[in-house]
Amino acid sequence: MEILPLTPTRPAPALSGGRPALPPQHLADLDLAGRQAVMAGLGQPTYRAKQVSSHYFGRLVRDPAAMTDLPAATRDPITQRLLPTLLTPVRENTCDGGATRKALWRLHDGALVESVLMGYPDRVTVCVSSQAGCGMACPFCATGQAGLTRNLSTAEIVDQVVYLAAVAASGAVSGAPRRLSHVVFMGMGEPLANYSRVIAAVRRLCAPPPEGLGLSQRHLTVSTVGLVPAIRRLAGEDLSVTLALSLHAPDDDLRDELVPVNQRWKVAEVLDAAWEYAGRTGRRVSVEYAMIRDVNDQPWRADLLGRLLAGRMAHVNLIPLNPTPGSRWDASPKPVEREFVRRLRAAGVAATVRDTRGREIDGACGQLAAAEVAS
Repeated sequence: MEILPLTPTRPAPALSGGRPALPPQHLADLDLAGRQAVMAGLGQPTYRAKQVSSHYFGRLVRDPAAMTDLPAATRDPITQRLLPTLLTPVRENTCDGGATRKALWRLHDGALVESVLMGYPDRVTVCVSSQAGCGMACPFCATGQAGLTRNLSTAEIVDQVVYLAAVAASGAVSGAPRRLSHVVFMGMGEPLANYSRVIAAVRRLCAPPPEGLGLSQRHLTVSTVGLVPAIRRLAGEDLSVTLALSLHAPDDDLRDELVPVNQRWKVAEVLDAAWEYAGRTGRRVSVEYAMIRDVNDQPWRADLLGRLLAGRMAHVNLIPLNPTPGSRWDASPKPVEREFVRRLRAAGVAATVRDTRGREIDGACGQLAAAEVAS
C-alpha cells in the first residue's frame, strides 16, 4: 500500500450569524451561456468561456500557466472567477498495484468527502460523493454513522470526476485505459436527497466538450436507498443512467433496521418505483445487497429476494461487506455468499458478487473521513 500525504487546508470562515459560506461559483455550475455571461461581466470576449471550458473539460487542465491561448494578463482573473479551488486533497491512498486510488478531499468550509478511482482492463470508473456525510442513518455504513453535514454543489461533484479523470489520463492507474469511462454515484451521501444538483452534475458530465465531459449516460449509475418520489421523478428526466437500488433486505422487518428510510417507503413500494424506472427507460435496475454475516444472508432471504425479482429487469449486485472499525457487522463467509448466488440464479435472477477493492485503504465510504476527524 502506498500513502501519499498532501497538504490540508483550513476551513473557510463562516458568514455572519454562523452560517457556512456557500461554495464559490465554478465553471461546472454553469452551462456555456452562463460562462459566457461571466466573461462579459469581466469585460472579456465571450469566446473566452469556450477556451477555458475546453481546457477544463477537454484537456483536464486547470493550471492557468498551461492556458497559453489566453492573454497572460487575463489568465489569473479569468481562472480565479471560473476555476476557483473547490477540492483540496488531504490524503490519497493507493492499493491493488496502483489500480485503486482513494482520495479524501477538504472542501472550502472544512467538510470532508471521498472519491475512489478504479482501473480495470476495459474501463476506468470513478465513485463520487454527492453529500458531505449522509442523513440516511444506515447502521452498517461509516458515512451513515457520521450523519449529514451538507449537500455538495454541482461543481463539487463534477470536480471530483474531472480531477480523477486527469489522474487516469496521466497513466497513473495501472493496467487500465487512460480515458475515464464510468461514473457511479455511490460515494458519501444519498444522491437523490441532493436531487437537483446530482441531476445537473449528470447532465454536465454527459454534455459534449466544451459544455461538459462527454461521458455516455449509459455509463453513469445513480444509487439510492429508496426515496420513492425521487425515483419516480428520475424516471421522467429522459436520462439513460442506471438506477442502483440499495435494498440490503427483501423483508420489511429487517430492512426497517438496516435502511431506516424503509419505515417511510416499504419494500413493495420501493420496488414498484424501480420497475417504473425500468419500464420508462428500458434500463435494468441494479439491486445492491450488502452481505452481512447472520443478518441478511440466510437462504430463505435469498429465496424471498428471488421471488420478488423473478421476471423483472433487475440484476443483483452482492457486496461483500467492508466492516468499519468498531462495528458489530461483518461480511458473510464465502460459502454462504455462494449459496445466496446459487439460489438467486435458480430463481432466474441474474446475480454477481462485486469485485472488492480497497479493503486495506479504508475503502468503505466514510472511513477515511472518520479517521481524519479522529486524528
